[in-house]
Amino acid sequence: MSTTRRALVRSSVLLMCLTALSQVLGFARDAIMAAVFGASAEVDAFLVAQGLMNVVLGLISGAMARALVPPVSRAVDAGRTDAGHRTVRVALTVAMTVLVLGSVLMAVAARPVLTVLAPGFEGATMEEAVRLTRIVLAATVFVSGTNLLASAAHAHQRFFWAGFQGIPFNLVMITAVGVFGGTFGAAALACGFVAGSAARFLVQLPAVRAIGLRLRPSFRLRDPGFREMLRLVPPLLLGSAIVNVNTMVDRAVGSAQGAGTIASLSYGWRIVTLAEVVMVTAFTTTLFPAFSTLGTPERRDQLREATRRVLGVVVVLISPVVVVLAVAARPIVVLLFARGNFDARAVELTSLAVATYSVALAGLAVREVVARTCLAVGDSRTPVLSALGAMALNVVGDLTLGMRYGVVGLALSTSISVVFAATTMSVLTARRHRAVALGPLVRTTMGVVTAASVAAVAGWLAQQPLPARPGWPEALLALGVSGSVCLATYLGVLTLLRVSALTDVWASLRELRIGRSAGPA
Repeated sequence: MSTTRRALVRSSVLLMCLTALSQVLGFARDAIMAAVFGASAEVDAFLVAQGLMNVVLGLISGAMARALVPPVSRAVDAGRTDAGHRTVRVALTVAMTVLVLGSVLMAVAARPVLTVLAPGFEGATMEEAVRLTRIVLAATVFVSGTNLLASAAHAHQRFFWAGFQGIPFNLVMITAVGVFGGTFGAAALACGFVAGSAARFLVQLPAVRAIGLRLRPSFRLRDPGFREMLRLVPPLLLGSAIVNVNTMVDRAVGSAQGAGTIASLSYGWRIVTLAEVVMVTAFTTTLFPAFSTLGTPERRDQLREATRRVLGVVVVLISPVVVVLAVAARPIVVLLFARGNFDARAVELTSLAVATYSVALAGLAVREVVARTCLAVGDSRTPVLSALGAMALNVVGDLTLGMRYGVVGLALSTSISVVFAATTMSVLTARRHRAVALGPLVRTTMGVVTAASVAAVAGWLAQQPLPARPGWPEALLALGVSGSVCLATYLGVLTLLRVSALTDVWASLRELRIGRSAGPA
């Protein structure tokens, strides 16, 4: 096993552990928020305000941060570290300049914009949303700076501080909500978000120092790395905007479905995406710089093989989580949120959201991996085309299923659109670049779907004799029994079907064990 591959596995595990700790704190934050505010109009207003801030971020920093990795990674790989630093400085300067202006304009136009984004808000809820929007927009510069600096560190194969950033953010948010939420209401959420975002930015500075990057403004727009990045930005910019459009349409329709609808969808999505963030995003973040070095035509076979392995491992690992979320949604929600002002109605709505959103998890995982492969070969058009189709599907679903069935319809629309995007992106990447092996992916998917279906039935049957009372002990018992049955059944069926990707999972675990015993390379 190569030293590089062993280092990638170990870096992935480090980032997964840090991300997992951050996610645990994130759940503590959400649990405290749920206990203090419940699934209420105040939380709806805060989430819409935060979404408006993300419009500013999504239009610039998300696209620039992702586009920054390929040129800087190649510069570092070629020994031209100074050239990579120049590219980062130009990107930071341009992003900060544009985002400050965008934040000011958005703050001035907050009321008319929110009238469009949340047409169901009236009176006090609309006033609260306007006030919270103007507070959270102050976080725009901090969040965008964090994204760009973290990407620069990733290009240098440094992942610790980028993975650590969620920990101080969540600690600040927990303090703000727990200490000040009862006195200052949703303003504590907004101010905590700004302070936490500042903390995220500050913890990137050790990594900046370690890679020797000096933070000073630069408008050298002719920098080759910056110009290469700009070629990737427009379609990525559109892709980021598409994601935000989906969220905004979800919340616009949800704002007219009764108080707490937006909050319940947010809590449900938070639960479902935990596994995707910990197991997939962390994993692919460490692989992205390596993928970028395989993006040349002469190394395309190596990239296809790397993508095949990663997709197989990800699909096998994420699918039992999908099953448990679908089968045991209610006990999961009870364990995580059922306290304080989070009442029976909130539990019911959030459980419906979790069970319906679970279908999207496998699609999110596949989409994340294939998107990294596309960017590695310099193709940002394919992710955007897939996202455009998914956006249209989601909007149609929101306006039909969402308006008719509320939480279930909105969550189902999102799930369908995510699976559509993952499928479309995989097919297009395979046909255009031969960077995805469709045959192995289809065979793995068929085996996993069979195993997951059998596991879901077994898990559901195992829950039926258990007491249905809504307390913590009953929820813990239901989750333990159904989760154990689902996992055992899933692994048993996969083994019987001889799904080849299962072998890659065991190989990755062996590589991690060898890497630990070998010590630092």
